[in-house]
Parts: sequence; C-alpha cells; structure tokens
Amino acid sequence: MADLLYLDDLNIGQRFASMGSLMVEEARIKSFAAEFDPQPFHLDDAAAKPTLFGGLAASGWHTAAMTMRLVTDGGIPIAGGIIGASGELSWPKPTRPGDVLKVSAEVLEITPSKSRPDRGMITMRIETQNQNGEAVQVFTVKMVVPRRTTAA
Repeated sequence: MADLLYLDDLNIGQRFASMGSLMVEEARIKSFAAEFDPQPFHLDDAAAKPTLFGGLAASGWHTAAMTMRLVTDGGIPIAGGIIGASGELSWPKPTRPGDVLKVSAEVLEITPSKSRPDRGMITMRIETQNQNGEAVQVFTVKMVVPRRTTAA
C-alpha cells in the first residue's frame, strides 16, 4: 500500500486509481437490493426489462458501497481515512451483473482550514468505471484531510 497522504502532500490535478477491481455479481446485486433498496429493477431481471434500465441493474447505493471499497483498499491513501463532508453523486449508466469496476480520482481543490490548522478540505472527483471505461458513478466530494504535524 502507498504511503498515507496528508493535505500538505496533495496537489490540484493529482490523480489516483484503485489498486484492484471489483466484479459485480448478480446474487450480490439482489441481496443488497433485498436489504436496502427493494425495487423490482434491482431484484428481478424479468421485472427490470420493461423499465428504463432495460434489465437488472445494481442500486446506485450498492455502486456507491463498491466504490467505497475500491477507494479504501488503497485507491486514495489519505491519512486519517476517507472522511466525506459533502458531495454530489450521479449515476450516468447502470451498473450491471458481470461489470468489472475500477475507480479513478482527481484532486480539484485544496483548502487549508483557517480555524483548525490541523486539517483542511479537498474536493475530489471520483469516477467509477466499468470494464468498457464507461462511468457508472461520478462523485464530487469534499473530504476532511489532516495536515502533517510539525515537530516543535
């Protein structure tokens, strides 16, 4: 795993990519949906066919959870963990059974805190792509990132 990064280590335009990928399994789509988003287009392929999805699709929240797994498994090695403060989330294409997901991210903005010198905020664009390079989720997120402590 890469060294953990602090606010002081980051630069606008800096990019990250997930260390691995995740295969989307039909059974996991259905089990996640049954527990957290029980809508027909997430639970049954036949029921999903006449919908705007045209077939079984993972819940957006399932895609978000898989994205978080890829990010925390070394995709974005932020010291102190991935701590979101706010964000904007979109799902431009459905996530399907058999998709292989990977994540790429870019630092868009860095703002040291004026009131808390031990931290700051960054804005990142985190894109989750399928095996065809198509974005299935785009998350623009403000994250709290610690600063390096200096020895006195």
